[in-house]
Amino acid sequence: MRFFDAHLDLAYLAETGRDMHAELGDCRGRHQPAAVTLSSLRAGGVGACLATIFTEAVPDPSAPDAETGAFAYPIGDAFAAYRAGMRQLKLYRAWAEAGVIRLMHRGTPAATAPSPPSSDPSAARVSSDAPPLLAGILMECADPIVGPDELGEWADLGVIAIGLAWAHQGRYAAGNAVENRRHGLTDLGRELVARMDEAGLVHDASHLSQRAIDDLFEATDRPVIASHSNCRALMGDPDTQANQRHLADASIREIARRGGVVGINLVSNFLDPAATAAAKKRATIADVVRHAEHVCGVVGDRKHVGLGTDMDGGFAAVRLPQGIDTPADLVKIAEALRDAGWSDAEVEGFARGNWARFWKIAG
Repeated sequence: MRFFDAHLDLAYLAETGRDMHAELGDCRGRHQPAAVTLSSLRAGGVGACLATIFTEAVPDPSAPDAETGAFAYPIGDAFAAYRAGMRQLKLYRAWAEAGVIRLMHRGTPAATAPSPPSSDPSAARVSSDAPPLLAGILMECADPIVGPDELGEWADLGVIAIGLAWAHQGRYAAGNAVENRRHGLTDLGRELVARMDEAGLVHDASHLSQRAIDDLFEATDRPVIASHSNCRALMGDPDTQANQRHLADASIREIARRGGVVGINLVSNFLDPAATAAAKKRATIADVVRHAEHVCGVVGDRKHVGLGTDMDGGFAAVRLPQGIDTPADLVKIAEALRDAGWSDAEVEGFARGNWARFWKIAG
C-alpha cells in the first residue's frame, strides 16, 4: 500500500542533526528513537508528502529553556525568520537537484515527472526501483515571508501551501497558544491571504487559533486544508485552551465543503488526551480510527480525510500510537480501517487517494 503523508518536518529534522539519508538505527540527532528518514519513508510505502518549512519564534532567546537551532528566531524578527525558512527551502531544492526527492508544483500533476540525473552520492543511498519521494513544500508559519510583496519568491522556489501561524502569535495570524485565543488574522495576514489566492497557493488551517480559522474562511473562498489536525469533539472539554489545537466540527465541515482534506495527526496526546508523555501512555490505533471516522461522520463521506502524521516532528517515535514506530507500520492503520467496515477504495482514499485527488497527483 502507498501513502501520502500531509505533514513531515523533514528539513527541521535535518536541522536538528538527523542524517536523513541514513537508516533509522544510524541517523543520530534529536528526538530518538527516530521514525523518519528518507529510507524509512520509502520502506514504509510513503511515496508522497507535504514537507514543511518549520520555524519557531522564540519570545526570549536568552531564557534558559529557549529553543535553539537554525529553525528558531526571535519573535517579531522578520529577517531572522526569513533566514531560517530560506535555509530549509534551499535544503529541499538541493535534495531535488540531487534526485533524492521530487518537488510538486502548483496545480501540476507532477507525480509522473522524470527525476533529474544526479552525481550526488547521497542520492545513491536512497535509490531503489521506486521513484524518489514526491514532496510538496508546506510553510508551517508564514513569518519567514518578510512581507506580502515577497510571497512570489517563495512560490517561485517551490512553496505550494502555507499555514499563516504556528502556535505563537505571528505577524500574519494568531496561533493556537494560550495567549492568542481572542486574536485572529492581522491586517498583514489578510493581505497575504489575498496574495496567496492570486498565486494559487493553498491555505493550511492547522495551528491557527479558532478566531484565525474563522477569519480565514471569511477572507477567502478558496480551498483550505488541515495538514495535521484532529477532532476537538473527541478531546474532552472543547472550551479548554489545549483543545484549540484541534478542529471544531464546524471547521471540519467547512474544509470539506471547499474540497479540502483533514490530515490525522499521530501524536499520542492529540489522539487521546490521557496519552501524555508524563503518564507514559501512548494512544492506540483505535484512537486513529476514531478520529478518522469522526471526520467522516461530520462531513458525510470518506473523501475528505487522510494522513498528516507529523511523525517525529519534534518528538520521539515513542509518542506515536502503540504499534506505530516507523512508516512501515502505517499499514496497520489501513488494516484497522478495513476491520471497521471501510471498503478497499475508502481505505486507499485515506492512505493516499484523497490527498492525491486534492493535489491532482497522477498515478
